[in-house]
Amino acid sequence: MSKFVYLVPLFPLIGFLINGLGRKSLSKSLIGLIGSAVILASFAVSLGIFFQVKQEGFQPQVIHLFDFIKVQSFNIPFAFQVDQLSSLFLLIITGVGFLIHVYSTSYMHNEEPQHYGRYFAYLNLFVFSMLLLVLGANYVIMFIGWEGVGLCSYLLIGFWFKNNNYNYAARKAFVMNRIGDVGFLLAVFWILAKLGTVSYGDVFARASTFSTFDVTAITMLLFVGAMGKSAQIPLYTWLPDAMAGPTPVSALIHAATMVTAGIYMIVRSNVLYTMAPTTMTVVAVVGLATAFLAATIALKQNDIKKVLAYSTVSQLGYMFLGLGVGAYTGAVFHVMTHAFFKALLFLGAGSVIHAMGNEQDIRSMGGLKKYMPITHITFLLACLAIAGIPPFSGFFSKDEILAAAYEHNKVLWLIGAITAGLTAFYMFRLYVMTFLGGFRGTHDQEHHLHESPSAMTIPLIILAVLSVVGGFVGIPEAFAHNAHALEHFLSPVIVKSTETAHALDTGTEYMLMAISVGLAVIAIIYAWTRFSKKPEIAEAEGAGKLLANKWYVDELYDKVIANPLVALGGFLKNVIEKSGIDGIVNGVGRGVNYAGRQMRLMQSGQVGNYILLMVLSMVLMIILVFYGNNLNPVLKYFSK
Repeated sequence: MSKFVYLVPLFPLIGFLINGLGRKSLSKSLIGLIGSAVILASFAVSLGIFFQVKQEGFQPQVIHLFDFIKVQSFNIPFAFQVDQLSSLFLLIITGVGFLIHVYSTSYMHNEEPQHYGRYFAYLNLFVFSMLLLVLGANYVIMFIGWEGVGLCSYLLIGFWFKNNNYNYAARKAFVMNRIGDVGFLLAVFWILAKLGTVSYGDVFARASTFSTFDVTAITMLLFVGAMGKSAQIPLYTWLPDAMAGPTPVSALIHAATMVTAGIYMIVRSNVLYTMAPTTMTVVAVVGLATAFLAATIALKQNDIKKVLAYSTVSQLGYMFLGLGVGAYTGAVFHVMTHAFFKALLFLGAGSVIHAMGNEQDIRSMGGLKKYMPITHITFLLACLAIAGIPPFSGFFSKDEILAAAYEHNKVLWLIGAITAGLTAFYMFRLYVMTFLGGFRGTHDQEHHLHESPSAMTIPLIILAVLSVVGGFVGIPEAFAHNAHALEHFLSPVIVKSTETAHALDTGTEYMLMAISVGLAVIAIIYAWTRFSKKPEIAEAEGAGKLLANKWYVDELYDKVIANPLVALGGFLKNVIEKSGIDGIVNGVGRGVNYAGRQMRLMQSGQVGNYILLMVLSMVLMIILVFYGNNLNPVLKYFSK
């Protein structure tokens, strides 16, 4: 089955071409059918590949398609790598991606046909790029997919391009991702300079030849790329602004695809990172700082999508914490469970926004439980999963990361546990203010409240089931010996010595679980009682205002980075370019123009003047010819 792996990205590419070229002629129903069917076909092939990889004794396979760059002995093949890690990500991307495509057929139905086709073309291209990223057998093919998802995120965030604010958000995402991509490119060039190859098999086999400085620099630069794509401090501010795009786009970017690319890249490079303890420490600290900062900001956000956006940034920080303490399996596990419950949360939010007539402020909601029963129950299950309540999926993946952090450094665990409590609080603040209490919107909004159509609710139900049972693939050893099926599955591609969480004894694991669950339950109870009785409608004050304004990080970036660069650009434009370069060029032009105007006065049309000039010219020529020898000393003197 693995020999057909090229079909997995090929199907979405075909969908992109058909919908993109036929967006003005195809009907909406046909566009939606094609856009969803190609992802389903990719999922079917991915499922076959997964079951083949899952068989005992399977060895990673590199499927060579053609030579991408070949110069003498230097060769970079266009090849795909089929192994445990890539097959798992294929299922996540195509499975969750298919549900989002189906959901989009209804959510975007009011768009004009050509824009509807453009939307599905972008969505298919996005999935194609992400599949290319995870399937690539070397860093160059990964980088092609990496840039592809960056381009598609720009196109989808700014999908409603008539709104300039959305265009600014798309541009911000594009620029901040390019900053991170410079680090990625430098790392690839460094590997090429040292080894002459970028293929995973060759790089990891010869990794021991790297000096400590080389491997630290390479992993640091790769992490810079991951910081941009996966929204870590300081390159995280683009992700909340990405909410400008349609809600299904937010679900696709934040759940199963783009933002998890950084985690995939580091897990794929786990051999290199294990050799660079300094980089691992930086990854853990940056990840934890991002998780905590984003969680505090989410406490005071009132836009339903902004709360979920900062939640995504925080959860990504958790994943990087897991990577930094060596729990690679735990990070991948959280990627998988997060794909389920975060996609569900975003699609649930889209269902609410759809019913509320595009209203996104939770202060104008409330009491939606009775109007939207399916959206309500699925959203509640997702909140329980992200809060880490057993036996929901988020409980197992989050606690695996916290256990690894505890073994590595108690301070990291403490801050991580507090962050987990904050997560439970802000998610149930969101849930309670949206679905419980009385309705706080307008009478017209209340009159139009309704449950979403089946094309939107069926994906919600499927994702809810996955959010409930998805964690059982990673049951910890404390519950049953050899129970962690995901760890055993990924063991061929992950350095085992870095899995530190299992060094804990059973009693300690139970204690850590009890503490994290206890904090989550306390936070949930407080949020439930606090906001069901008295919703938070007034504007934030004091410290709350600081959080509501996102710690003023965007304003800080404007003052420290953006404004000085704009001022420098203005100086270069108005002084250097206009007065300097343009002044010289325009001055030469004006001088030539003036000389031309003066010389044309010689063309007076008077025959007598022409005869006089002719005679003077003849006299000058005679002097030069017949008296030239006498003039030579003079000419030589001036020539010196």
